[in-house]
Order: sequence, then C-alpha cells, then structure tokens
Amino acid sequence: MLRIIFLLDSMLSNGDIRNTDFYSELKFTSSRSGGKGGQHVNKVSTKVELHFDYMNSAILNDEQKRLVGLKLQSLINKEGVLMVVAQEERSQLMNKRKAVQKFYFLLEKAFRKVKKRVATKPSAKYHKKRLETKKKHSIQKKLRNKWNPDN
Repeated sequence: MLRIIFLLDSMLSNGDIRNTDFYSELKFTSSRSGGKGGQHVNKVSTKVELHFDYMNSAILNDEQKRLVGLKLQSLINKEGVLMVVAQEERSQLMNKRKAVQKFYFLLEKAFRKVKKRVATKPSAKYHKKRLETKKKHSIQKKLRNKWNPDN
C-alpha cells in the first residue's frame, strides 16, 4: 500500500506534503457503490470514504489547519471532518489508493501560496493597433450601406 515515510513538521511548511505520514490519523469506511461492475456492484463494498479530523491533527500546525478549513470547506462535514470519496475503480484497494492520492493532492492545493497579480497597463503599440482596427471596422460598415447619389 502507499506507505509514506514520516518527516519533520518543517517539511509540511516547505510544501513537501507527500513525504508526511498521515495514516495514523486517517480513517477509512467502505460501502456499496454504483458504476461499472454489473451484479458484482450490488454485493461488494468497493466505495471508499477517507475521513481526516484535521482540527485534532497532531501533524498539522494551527496555520495549516486554518488553510485546510478555509480552502477545503466544501469537503468538510458538520463534525469538522474532511471527507474524500473514491468509487471509480472496481476494487476496494484501488479506490483506497485513489482516495489517499486525492487527499494528498487536496492538501498540496490548500497549502499552495497564491501569487499576487501585478497590474499592468496596455502598451502604446497595443493602443495604436486597437484604434486602427476600430477605424478599419468603421470603414467596412460604411461600405455596406447602399449607395446614394445625393450624398
């Protein structure tokens, strides 16, 4: 299975979340899922739900807990547990691996720093080209009018 080596908490702050072992804090439940598999689906529990109580985590610091609560709030239930569901595969083991992969991806996404956008002004060349295009378009529309000898 996907066993990840536990490193220091400082690795979390550097964004290297994949090298941190969360398995002691993860809980898995399985149930019947829909999808491909035919009659097999109706009798085997392949859907996997990963539960992570991020507020009581010993691995995450307070800032990381705040980020998880803020950025992943759509995946957090009323009890404050982060839930990740996987039911794409036909085997429980594969769905468990997919759920863990999604979990790590979501944590990386939550801890990623967003770059601040630097506002820029349009260049003089762009401004000139835009005006020329407008003039061409205007002339083109005028040429579409019917010819009137009085004008």
